[in-house]
Amino acid sequence: MNPFIPDSLAAKLRKMAINLRTIQREDLMDTRLCDLPLSIKGTWVQQCLSKLYEELHQKNIRMNPHVWISDDWFSPDGVPGFAVPFFLLHPRLLNLENELIGEAEGGDRSWCLMLMRHECGHCIDNAFHLRKNKTRQNLFGLTSTPYPESYKPNPRSRQFVRHLDGNYAQAHPDEDWAETFAVWLTPRSAWRQKYAHWPALRKLEHLNHMMETIQGQRPLVKNRNRMDDISKMKMTLGDYYKEKRKKLGLNKNSPFKTDLKRIFPRKGQLPAWRFVHDSKGQIIGQVAKNTRLQHYKIKIMLREVQNTCRQEGLMVDTPSPTYRQKVVQLMTKKSESFLKGNRPRIIM
Repeated sequence: MNPFIPDSLAAKLRKMAINLRTIQREDLMDTRLCDLPLSIKGTWVQQCLSKLYEELHQKNIRMNPHVWISDDWFSPDGVPGFAVPFFLLHPRLLNLENELIGEAEGGDRSWCLMLMRHECGHCIDNAFHLRKNKTRQNLFGLTSTPYPESYKPNPRSRQFVRHLDGNYAQAHPDEDWAETFAVWLTPRSAWRQKYAHWPALRKLEHLNHMMETIQGQRPLVKNRNRMDDISKMKMTLGDYYKEKRKKLGLNKNSPFKTDLKRIFPRKGQLPAWRFVHDSKGQIIGQVAKNTRLQHYKIKIMLREVQNTCRQEGLMVDTPSPTYRQKVVQLMTKKSESFLKGNRPRIIM
C-alpha cells in the first residue's frame, strides 16, 4: 500500500474496486468484511427501518434507534441503537448466506421488521433505563441474569409472548422484554385479545404502562456507539462462514447423506439445496403435520438437509412435488433419531 495514501482513502479505493455482482466466488470469499462495498441507504432494509420509525412515531415514542452494519443482529448493552447483518444488503451475499448457512436471518421484509422491532425493544430499554423498574424486574427477571450459550424452550408455556421462532422470549429476561415490546409495537397485533387469560398478558400490560410514561420524552441515553462495525472487521468472508458453520454444527457428518444421495441425482439444472430452500415452507408444514414437532426443531433438521445437499453437490433435474415429498418422508422418518442425537437446543 502506498504510504502517502491515508488509510481511510485506501479503504475507500478497495471498496470501489469490488463489484459484488461480477466478482469471482473465490475472490469474494477472500474479501475482508471491512472491504465489502455496502450501505443501508437506498436498500429494502432502509425501507423496513423507515417503517419501524413510523411505528414508533405512531406510539409517540420520541426515539429513532441509530443503525449500523455488522455481522449479526444485536443491540449492545447501554447503546440506543442496533446492528443489522451485512448479508442483507446485497442479493449476492443474501444468496451466499442461504447457501452456506441454510437461511438468512431477516432475509425478507416481514422477518426483517420482526427482528427490528425486537432489537428496538433493547434500544428503548437502554435509552430510558427501563430495567431499573422494580415491577418489570419482578415480571421479567433481572438483566444481570447470565446469558446462556443455548436454551431449550417450552413451546406450551403461556408465561411468554410468541414472536420470533424458537420461543425466543424464553432465552433470557432481556429477550423476554424485547419480544414483549415487539408484540406491543406490531400494528394490529391485537395483543389484549390474543393473550387474554395468558400470564404473559401481565407483562404486556405493564410494558404498555411503561411506554405511556415515556411518551413524548427525550431519551436519557443518546450515544451513537457502533460496536463491531463492519468497517473494523478484518476477517475474510471465507473465515466468517468457517466460524459460523462451526458454531452451528454444520460441519459434522450428516445422518441424511445416504438417503439424500438416493433422492437427488448429481446432474441437473438446479442445486438441490436451492430446491429445498425454495420449498421450505411446504416442507416444514408437512413435517410438522406428520410429527407434531415444533417448527424450530424441524428447521434444525432442514438446515442439515440443505447443508448435506450442498456438500454432496446434489442437483434437481426437473423440480417437482415428488422431490419435495421424498424430503418430507425422509425428515419424518429420521426426526426422532436425529433430534435424539442433536439435542433441540437453540444456540444464542
